[in-house]
Amino acid sequence: MVKYEDKVVVTLDINGEVHKAAVRPSDVLLDVLRQKLGLTAAKPGCKNGDCGTCTIIIDGLPAKSCLVLAVEAENHKIQTVEGLRGQSPAQRAFVDANAFQCGYCTSGFLMVCEALRQNYPTYPDEQIVEEWLQSNLCRCTSYKEIRNAVRLMYEYKT
Repeated sequence: MVKYEDKVVVTLDINGEVHKAAVRPSDVLLDVLRQKLGLTAAKPGCKNGDCGTCTIIIDGLPAKSCLVLAVEAENHKIQTVEGLRGQSPAQRAFVDANAFQCGYCTSGFLMVCEALRQNYPTYPDEQIVEEWLQSNLCRCTSYKEIRNAVRLMYEYKT
């Protein structure tokens, strides 16, 4: 990190690309992704870690970007929905299972599902799936379709 007046310059590894951004020490990663880097798939929802709309993957695990300081994300591998490039089994499964309506929560769910798949290469038991999905909220669709999408994504080849 390089200090610059009241800001520091952080180097972030996002979707395999290096980005630099001047941030205040109090800036959360969600705001830096959206406002400074133009990566807008992670959505601002509750901004206190309850809803999961801002979920991204950090070092292979889902993380709520509204709770992570940008300065804490340096030296970690970050993945956002933009990094999936429309080619992930999770994205295909969500479309095929109609696991969304308004779509606001979808990017957060996609990142949870992508991390689940990275951590469990074969379909885990239902209890594990439920535990992972509990981190995100949806107000529009039934969780039945989302659970169906999780099962379906394990049937697709990467």
